[in-house]
Amino acid sequence: MTTWDDTVDLLVAGSGAAGLTAAIAAANRGLDVLVVESTAKWGGTAAVSGGGLWVPANPLMLRAGVQDSPTEALTYLAEVIEYAGPASSPERRRAFVETGPEMVAFLGRLGVKWKRAKDYPDYYPDRPGGRIGRSIEVKAFNTKLLGEAYADSRVKDGVPAPLATDDVWLLARAWSTVSGFVRGARFVFRTLGQYLAGKRPVGIGGALSGSLMHIVRTQGTPVWTSTPLVDLVVEDGTVTGAIVEKDGKPLRIRAQKGVVLAAGGFANNQAWRVKYHGVEGHSSAPEGDQGTAIEIGARAGGALELMDDAWWGGSFVGPDGKAAFLVAERSLPFSIVVDAHGERFTNESASYIDFGHDMLNHPVPGPMWMISDARHARRYLNSAYLGKKKEWAAAGILVEADTPAELAVRIGLDPTRLAQAIGRFNGFARTGVDADFGRGRTAYDNYYGDPRVAPNPNLGPLEKGPFRAVRIYPGDLGTKGGLLTDADARVLRADGSVISGLYAAGNTTASVMGRTYPGPGSTIAPAMVFGYRAAQHAAAAR
Repeated sequence: MTTWDDTVDLLVAGSGAAGLTAAIAAANRGLDVLVVESTAKWGGTAAVSGGGLWVPANPLMLRAGVQDSPTEALTYLAEVIEYAGPASSPERRRAFVETGPEMVAFLGRLGVKWKRAKDYPDYYPDRPGGRIGRSIEVKAFNTKLLGEAYADSRVKDGVPAPLATDDVWLLARAWSTVSGFVRGARFVFRTLGQYLAGKRPVGIGGALSGSLMHIVRTQGTPVWTSTPLVDLVVEDGTVTGAIVEKDGKPLRIRAQKGVVLAAGGFANNQAWRVKYHGVEGHSSAPEGDQGTAIEIGARAGGALELMDDAWWGGSFVGPDGKAAFLVAERSLPFSIVVDAHGERFTNESASYIDFGHDMLNHPVPGPMWMISDARHARRYLNSAYLGKKKEWAAAGILVEADTPAELAVRIGLDPTRLAQAIGRFNGFARTGVDADFGRGRTAYDNYYGDPRVAPNPNLGPLEKGPFRAVRIYPGDLGTKGGLLTDADARVLRADGSVISGLYAAGNTTASVMGRTYPGPGSTIAPAMVFGYRAAQHAAAAR
């Protein structure tokens, strides 16, 4: 018979968006909950993310009179995901779509202040069921409400200002458009105003994580940081608790209603990255993403799916080895991305996962570069190397030259091929139609373009020196594969049977989104939805 050091109703491993949502939903149902976090900081990847949630037919959309429905959302998902195995089964897709609005309304009643990113399109808005404005986020949050918990938060690692999603794309062109300048001025005054009012505001992912943790603290749920999950306790095929390590000592925690694994993926486990992805990876996920919860769940019999995939994209990697994920930079005009032959190979303005997949699947070996002319550097903000240009140049990551031919020589490309690629692209920029890759064709492409550039906001020609090349790498926001779960977030064995008492959500699981990325917030929204569903099922079970 197992000897227990402590007993709770529900044990949640992980303090990101999935784990905190599960904890909140369970505590709201009257359960005694404990959250354990392996690192010294709570918040997970969500705390340093863009903080958006892709929630079709959400309450904010409907109140604004924007037409949407679960049926249209499911049509869209079927179009863009197609077949992706059991992780993206029709049952899981429907559970996500139908529960999303319920979860948003639930957290809103508990104090989360939502707002719409009304201009943000789905990533394939031209496909059946596609929409603009399905993404939501949390309004600026005053981190002083967290009290002493702020000291141990990963929120501090993000942007220390009330940044919103729509700020990002407008601020990127704050020096080139009236709308960008106005948004920049409003952002500065908004930030100063809140600080002068005695607040310590954050936005995007920090606002989401801070708001969730504030509810967790209000509910009285303990969160133990620096307390890694070591193993699960399984009795007669049922998970009855877990072993955690606190202050260097193992503790056996009985979990009468179950254990929720929500401890992220394996983005920073280089051995696993090489094994499953064939690359060591350049991830923007926190250091705690080691795959521990996935490994522990698999030892208990959990099946694994989509382990070869991730939330890919392009990244700059600075001299310090830190990855900076590219979103707007590669999409803005007066720039292209080329391979080691000096040739374009993809739509630079596509969704980041498509761009990342194209980088990984491209058959030409060698470095890839983002090439731009002087207007790109002068007009648009690039926060990755802002104030660090000399260090990046000294490391050979950023290279400048007066002409494309000279630039090609300096970065090891064939000058003739690069000149041909630039010339062909410049012709597309003049006609407004990228005949090779369709860049600038959709509302999503245009979202990160420059409306002053005609006839296509994504296709400004490369004509004015000095020209700049910045090396890019396949990067990611986290991994996509993990434990296979059902519509209620219960972990499944390879034969499809349920492991009683074991739940999982977030990047610990194989994604319901399959191998694609339907819209902004398609990582965080399902993480929270299935964390919520796990808590609801656990509360009603046993």
